[in-house]
Amino acid sequence: MDYLRQLFVAMKFSNVETFIASGNVIFDSKSKNAKALERKIEDYLQETLGYEVATFVRLTSELADVANYKPFREAELNGEGNVLYIAFVGDKPSSVSKDKLLPLTSEVDEFHIYGREVYWLRHRMNGESKFSGALLEKALGMRATIRNSTTVKKIALKYS
Repeated sequence: MDYLRQLFVAMKFSNVETFIASGNVIFDSKSKNAKALERKIEDYLQETLGYEVATFVRLTSELADVANYKPFREAELNGEGNVLYIAFVGDKPSSVSKDKLLPLTSEVDEFHIYGREVYWLRHRMNGESKFSGALLEKALGMRATIRNSTTVKKIALKYS
């Protein structure tokens, strides 16, 4: 994570911090164009690391909205063994993407799409699910990065 932070400093971002060992980088930028920032970061990481790194930029206010959004009933969110994941994608999923993902709902995996995020509620224990991040990307037809909602809430709380 320290190396990742150094890469963002080298890209001339300010107030760079990493948050837990999951690839979350918080930084300030003069640019407010998220797409341009994503391209800049992806290009630099590809050049420096030698492999593609999917990058998704959110303002701290957007992250707070994501963390506070309730995609499912409280009883489901707090059910024993249930875990809520949030998948960040580059663009709002199309209706075609939604039509491919939502039918994959099962008694174990439930999905909700709102804005540029996909909320994935895993009922019971993770080992019972047949679903994965790779299947999510395939169904949506776009790259994604997935975080546990607890991590998203901690980041939002600390930085908003």
